Amino acid sequence: MELNRLEQHHGGIENSATVAQVSTHFSPSITASGDTAISESVTHQLLPVTRRRQILVLISSFLTICITIGFNQSYGVFQGYYVSDESSILPLSEAKSGALVAFIGTLGAGLTWGGSIVINPLMERTKDKRYITVSGVLLMSLGFGLASLATRIWHLLLTQGFLYGIGSSMMYFPILSVAPEYFDQHRGSAMGFVLSGAGIGGLVLSPVIRALIAKISIRWTLRFLCFFNLLVSLPIALTAAPSRFTSRRRTHIDYSIAKKPAFILSTVAAFLQAGGNLVPLTFLSEFSTALGYSAGFGAVLLAINNGVNSASRILTGVAGDKFGRQNTLILTVVGSAVTVCSFWLASALNGNKPLWLLFVVFYGIFAGGYNALFPTTIAEVFGMQAYASVNGFIYFIRGMGALFGSPVGGAILGDSILKNYRNVIWFDSALLFGASVCVIGVRYFDAVDKKGWKWRA
Repeated sequence: MELNRLEQHHGGIENSATVAQVSTHFSPSITASGDTAISESVTHQLLPVTRRRQILVLISSFLTICITIGFNQSYGVFQGYYVSDESSILPLSEAKSGALVAFIGTLGAGLTWGGSIVINPLMERTKDKRYITVSGVLLMSLGFGLASLATRIWHLLLTQGFLYGIGSSMMYFPILSVAPEYFDQHRGSAMGFVLSGAGIGGLVLSPVIRALIAKISIRWTLRFLCFFNLLVSLPIALTAAPSRFTSRRRTHIDYSIAKKPAFILSTVAAFLQAGGNLVPLTFLSEFSTALGYSAGFGAVLLAINNGVNSASRILTGVAGDKFGRQNTLILTVVGSAVTVCSFWLASALNGNKPLWLLFVVFYGIFAGGYNALFPTTIAEVFGMQAYASVNGFIYFIRGMGALFGSPVGGAILGDSILKNYRNVIWFDSALLFGASVCVIGVRYFDAVDKKGWKWRA
């Protein structure tokens, strides 16, 4: 063990006196004589952790999600104003391009996740990952600041889409990729709380952004977010927790994992669920307006959905620890698909407002389950030592799914009138039901790999 490296490890879990207490986890191999031999190739060591450090990791990870994913979840408010004849900062011909305007938000969200393919290897090669997180915060704020000067769609794609997305990925992964390492028995509950920050962020940011736009205009709202992000995110970036692993982990997928049916189905599920999950959030404000609600009430409904989603992530994390994380994940993915093809579709067919309100609530309940539980199921299915590489790759696939779902939905929609949403809903239903089939398949093949079926898994 390299004592000097442990003593110099950024942010030390406590101090170098705890080096002797390093927790060593071995994957044993059984010799012919029945004795347990330690396989050098599969050993991995974790630094000890204190309750105080766990609390700090919970808080910083939660706030990171609030900021990065909260901004992504609130883009629908901007979209509603960008396509508006009265308040858009875009030329009228470009404001009518719903698919391109939707792509601004999905580019940011897609890069937040998809950036993992670059950020994860960069983290393993950087001595102090705070260089990455701080740079990410600066890029996010630069994206907002430059977006306030935009006059064309491509300006917004480069700023509020590309720059913001790259920056949020640089802040997101160095902090969130190590969070599961700090929890074991209650990992589902802990990650449910952390990932509930997406809903809380959206719940707070959506109405605030709408109020700011109405009060000070879109351009000054973007400038406000530029400085707000610096004020809130820089302290988080500067206090990012280190990994508990004492040795460098692989950043590429091991072939023995890549060829497993469980892994293949996990990647397909990630693509389909990410694409399907964002479609209702992207068009929630616009659909509300098409139903006859005001743009302001559409933003309120988006905030309500985010609030319900936040509470649901915490509860599904707790339920996952009690009833099995894979079982709970399957229930939530299937539930989100059913709500889309029932409540949302029925509302679009006859303009039923109560059914739309039910959809906003029930989709909030089910849609957050996958996001809350899939990081913990990755650790459960593929092991903690492979977590960084598998999680990074699957997040990349989720980023590609996010870049696919809403833009295609926008192209299918065309003009934002009620009858045009029917095909968008069928498209979204197909994505989510496809994801449902895949996560059920992961559950089955994981049991096959472990040579035994457990009802609680």
